[in-house]
Amino acid sequence: MQPKTEAVIFDMDGLMFDSEKIACACWKKAAAQYGYQINDELFLKTLGQTAVKNKKVYTDSLGADFPFEAAKKIRLQLGVQYFQTHGVPVKDGLIELLTYLKSRHFKTAVATSTFRENAVPIIKQAGVFDFFNIIVCGDEITKSKPDPEIFLKAASILEVPPEKCIVLEDSESGISAASKAGMKPILIPDLKEACDEVKALAFRQFRSLLQVVKMLEEE
Repeated sequence: MQPKTEAVIFDMDGLMFDSEKIACACWKKAAAQYGYQINDELFLKTLGQTAVKNKKVYTDSLGADFPFEAAKKIRLQLGVQYFQTHGVPVKDGLIELLTYLKSRHFKTAVATSTFRENAVPIIKQAGVFDFFNIIVCGDEITKSKPDPEIFLKAASILEVPPEKCIVLEDSESGISAASKAGMKPILIPDLKEACDEVKALAFRQFRSLLQVVKMLEEE
């Protein structure tokens, strides 16, 4: 019998927000300003990774001279401009799920590879900041996904045993990290379909955040 869920941990980009397509477009524009071309295939390799790993992905493909830090700064500026103009695109079912979790007194966390200075403003602008007990960001850990550190840190702060946590993720590295943490990984794919090996690690695979409500109702 599975332990009853007490906490729900959310990834951010591609899971809470439909932001990966925007990030891809912004990276393309930023790289083009320096005469480089980033295609969809290259961008997809960076999903769920830290800035350090992303730098290696881009420089391995585009060359050591690719100005990663400068391009990243422009990419972030473009992203901020987009959200200020168009708002943060919230994934279907997010508000309904968060409202349900709050009404049932589940503990909640965001665990994102994005640095705090970039993550918190987006979460606040989307209007969901107050739904979460805590937010753990990429600049507050030493090892990134697929290492389980970020999820274990979130569970520790929430004071909930790992086996009583579910993790909502869209990335392969996130699902792997949640599995290593001894939690129940829920895979909700975004731009990139997970490989069979990662799918096998998932406790459940859904197409919508709304399906998480039904799963919890049936516990």
